[in-house]
Amino acid sequence: MSTVVFLGGGRITSAMLAGLRLGKTRHRLVVHDRNRDKLRDLKKRYAVAVEPDLSRAVKQAEVLIVAVRPSSVGELLQSVGKILEKVNPPLPGRKPLAVCLAASVPLRALSKQIGAPMQWARAMPSPLCRSGHGLTAVTFPRALPRADRKRVHDLFASFGQVIEIPESKFDAFTVTFSCSHGYHALATLAQAAQEAGLDRNTAQLASAHALADGIIAWREGKQSLESLLDEAATPGGIAAATAAKMDAVGYERAVRQGVAAGLRRARANAGK
Repeated sequence: MSTVVFLGGGRITSAMLAGLRLGKTRHRLVVHDRNRDKLRDLKKRYAVAVEPDLSRAVKQAEVLIVAVRPSSVGELLQSVGKILEKVNPPLPGRKPLAVCLAASVPLRALSKQIGAPMQWARAMPSPLCRSGHGLTAVTFPRALPRADRKRVHDLFASFGQVIEIPESKFDAFTVTFSCSHGYHALATLAQAAQEAGLDRNTAQLASAHALADGIIAWREGKQSLESLLDEAATPGGIAAATAAKMDAVGYERAVRQGVAAGLRRARANAGK
């Protein structure tokens, strides 16, 4: 059992804590945040230890999860670096492993902020991890030992699937895997169904079935996406006519342009 310290008590920390508790983790979990109300709420909901003092939080961490907004990472890491500089002798027998969850903050920038005392990895977990069905992308520097890679992988595997991808693909993954796509599609389809005459509850139920149950059939079955599309949209049928009209008015183009806009924002946030 190791001590995992979260720096930041926001939504993704709450989701991860829920997933870790659901998975019956054996790690000791500690959360630091400047907002004491957040700490009280997290302690009550997830029975985790809380630490309002940054220095005391950092000094007990074996795995440090940086869970703040990208714009706050630099300032936080400057403070963490100063804390580690004052630890004399160095933390006994170990070099802390830090995992940054902030989008668009590359490993080179993290290592520049805090060098030798810290080993870095990046992870991008989905808020759906609170249900145990999350998806997390991880990426590591080449020099990170295999044992530390496994520690990171196993931590995030506590609440869902984990995939390792090159850091150069992280922005594209971040834009694509967001559950906001599902919520956006659900809201849009349900609204169209209401305009077609369904009441709100029936429209949402029918739309949720169309999206969620169809995707589950693909994930849990052995058929290709192409064969499932052929099966669902019989030529000359209602589904085929619906899909054809969506494509004709720019459905595919809208999705491509949305993904491209997300990539531009990610790169702008990273100062690329």
